[in-house]
Amino acid sequence: MSPMLELVGITAQESFKVWSHGYPYETVRWHFHPEYELNLITSTSGRYFVGDHTGTFEPGQLCMMGPNLPHNWISELPDDQPVSQRCVVLQFPGKSVRHGIEAFPELAELERLLIDSRRGILFSPAVAQRAAPLLMGMLVARGVQRVQQFLALLEILAQAHDSVLLASPDFHPDTGAWQSAPINRVLSFLSDHLGERLSEADVARHAGMETGAFSRFFRRQTGMPFIQYLNRMRVHRACEQLIATERQIADICYECGFNNVSNFNRQFLRWKAIPPSQFRRFHRLNDACLEASG
Repeated sequence: MSPMLELVGITAQESFKVWSHGYPYETVRWHFHPEYELNLITSTSGRYFVGDHTGTFEPGQLCMMGPNLPHNWISELPDDQPVSQRCVVLQFPGKSVRHGIEAFPELAELERLLIDSRRGILFSPAVAQRAAPLLMGMLVARGVQRVQQFLALLEILAQAHDSVLLASPDFHPDTGAWQSAPINRVLSFLSDHLGERLSEADVARHAGMETGAFSRFFRRQTGMPFIQYLNRMRVHRACEQLIATERQIADICYECGFNNVSNFNRQFLRWKAIPPSQFRRFHRLNDACLEASG
């Protein structure tokens, strides 16, 4: 089965993305993306898949995946009880590090790390234990401190000598075929046109399907109805703007594709459990606390 394309939202104001999620979670599926990824398991155990490799995981496992290497972690939940945080994820485009290597020759030791990650890297428990505090700290770090922690983390990983490469040398991601898969064409179209008026019928026509057939296809592929998925994408885009800019909330609302502020507030509250104004205020307070403590 072709992996699903994950749309990693990294804003123009940041060079990488750090976030955490629980389990079950909507992005937990066989997927790929052009960004590098570091995945730290903080809770649950189960089975994971990286390229043509499969194995078991438990809390403390740390893996790195290179661009377009498909992967997935499936947790075994006792009594089917969900968890609020299953892992911490760091994602960054290759240009962030490669531009750094060009500017600072001292970073050349990172080149081998980037190359090896194309097969997936499983780090030893000792390395994971050293890396975990930095990765966790990056969830709240801002500014120069955030970049310092990122480089310190990559240094630990680049100097590890007891890591295991996961996918076989003969495994080569077929990104051309995956990108042309119908669901991945649709997701790319949505990302590129998120601020426009989009109806399910419009996107169905783009996909070359009747609306009813498209509706069933989209729900089967993503696990949720089209409008629900579209609203979630728009709220996530709005969060990036609320954090990275000082723009008026109403302007962000319309730029992200919502046709009125009331609906935007309602959808934001549904997905984030707080209003957009409070979301922005919390992030500003967090930044202020970090500056004061620094």
